[in-house]
Amino acid sequence: MPLFPAFLKLEGRRCLVVGAGRIAEEKIESLLRAGGKIEVVAPEGTGRVRAWSRTRKIRWQQRRFRAADLRGAFLVVAATSSPKLHAQIFRRARRIGVLCNSVDDPAHCDFYYGSVVRRGELQIAISTGGHSPALAQRLRKKLEKEIGAEYERFVTALGAARKRLFAKTMTPARRKQLLHELASEISFERFLRKRRASKK
Repeated sequence: MPLFPAFLKLEGRRCLVVGAGRIAEEKIESLLRAGGKIEVVAPEGTGRVRAWSRTRKIRWQQRRFRAADLRGAFLVVAATSSPKLHAQIFRRARRIGVLCNSVDDPAHCDFYYGSVVRRGELQIAISTGGHSPALAQRLRKKLEKEIGAEYERFVTALGAARKRLFAKTMTPARRKQLLHELASEISFERFLRKRRASKK
């Protein structure tokens, strides 16, 4: 089935992670970055999971998964070493309308983690629909070389310019034209020249 690409706003939403090992740790970190309200269920956890729990960045239930844990969750990530448990979590999540991702188990996923290039507010996510995470990672590394750290500042500048344009009276067509000019390669090169000049 074709996938629907989307960037979700997770701030304040309850995100459940079942598992607290190394792989779960990566998933928890990405959910924290997005402002999710993270609850972890696992008998044991890594040092980072324990630290997050101590500083109350996450709520960690040190026990095995229960079906009731899914109640009120927006999404669940199953990140344990048990395919049987992942299938069970997926079935129960489906039943009550909770989005589920089972790590390394595409058949039991409603969504996949993309391989992401991050430059501040600029995010480029790559997905192969679960067919080849290795290819997604290779493409991400290629893009990371092509899209450098300067894009973070450029996106911030574009955001400020966009606000100024929307504060002015003009036709939508004219505004659209100006926004595209601001985001053009020529505009980016001009931005880089100004930055280089300011450092001299």
